[in-house]
Amino acid sequence: MVRRSATGRIGIADVAVKAGVSHATVSRVMNGNFTVDPDIASRVRAAAAELKYQPNPVGRSLALGKTDTIGIVVPDLANPTFQAILRGLSRAAAQDGYRVLIADSFEVSSEETILAGEARRRCDGLVLCAPRMSDSELEEIAPSLHPLVLINRTTAAADVPSLVVDYGQGVQDLAEHLVDLGHTRLAFLSGPPRSASNGMRLQGLEAFKAAHPQVDVRMLEGGSDFDTGHEAVDAVLESGATGILAFNDLVAMGLMSGLHERGLHVPGDISVTGFDDIPFARYTTPALTTAAVPITELGEQAWHQLRALIRKEENDAPGSRYQPRLQVRNSSGPAKAPRSTVHG
Repeated sequence: MVRRSATGRIGIADVAVKAGVSHATVSRVMNGNFTVDPDIASRVRAAAAELKYQPNPVGRSLALGKTDTIGIVVPDLANPTFQAILRGLSRAAAQDGYRVLIADSFEVSSEETILAGEARRRCDGLVLCAPRMSDSELEEIAPSLHPLVLINRTTAAADVPSLVVDYGQGVQDLAEHLVDLGHTRLAFLSGPPRSASNGMRLQGLEAFKAAHPQVDVRMLEGGSDFDTGHEAVDAVLESGATGILAFNDLVAMGLMSGLHERGLHVPGDISVTGFDDIPFARYTTPALTTAAVPITELGEQAWHQLRALIRKEENDAPGSRYQPRLQVRNSSGPAKAPRSTVHG
C-alpha cells in the first residue's frame, strides 16, 4: 500500500516500495543514471508513471549540484536591444534543456553586484550584459560568479569570455557617412555615463576628430531611452549641428519625434542616426540610418560560451569581437547650410 506524505505528495519512497527497490535506485533512475539494470530501470519508471510521481526539482537540483538554469543581468529590460540578446540566449539555451532567470538592474549600478550574486546562487552560470558597475567592482566580483560570460565588458579574471561590439568603429562609420553627405557640424547625444559602450563611442569620436580637424563635433548629454532623445531637442538645436549621432536607436527615435513636433524635417533640416538597428528602426518615418549590430547572435554566442564553461569543455574561441555594419536609410541626407546657433 502506498503511503502519501503529510503534504499528500507522492515521494521517492513511494516509488521505491511500488517497484521493490531501494530509494537510491529510484534516485539514480530519475536522474538519468544509465548504470542501473535496464529491467530494474523499466520497473521503476513504470511504478513512477502509475503513481504519477513528479520529481521535486529543488531536491533534484541539490542532489545533482545543478539547476539546468542560467542567469542574465541586464541594465534595462525595456530596451529592445537587451530583449533581443535575451531572445537569442533563451532560444539557444532551451535547445540544451536550460531555462533563463532574468534580473533587471534598471540602470542602477549599485544593484548589479547584489543581483549578480543572488542570480548566480540560483543558477549554474551567469551572463552579465553591459554591466554599469566600475572596472574595479567587476574585477572584484567576477571570480565569485564563475562560470561567467560578459557582454560588452572585459575583465582580467581567468576563464571569463567576453563578447564585445566595436562601438568605436561603428560610430566612426556613422560620422564618416554624415561627412560624406557634406555635414561639417555634428553632435553626439551620449549615453549613460557608466555605460562601457558609451565610453567606446567617445573614444571612437576622439579618433574621428583627430582625423577630421575640419569637422566640429559637439558632445551633448543624453541617455539610453526614447524620453532622453525627445528631451534633447533644445540642446541639439542650440548646438547648430546638422548631423546627429544618437547613442542608440531609441534616443534617435525620441529626437526625431521631438524635431517633428517643432516642425523640423528629417533629413531635410537635420540628419539623425542611431545605433543597434533594433527591429523598429526600419519602420520609423523616415526609416532610421543606424549601425547594425548582430544582437540576437550575441545572445546565442553567450550561451555557447557559457555552456562550454559549465560542461568544462575546451573553448577554442573564448570571446568574440563584432563589427557593426552601416545601415543607410532615409533619416540621413545632404547637409543644408549650417544654422546659426540659437541663444536663449
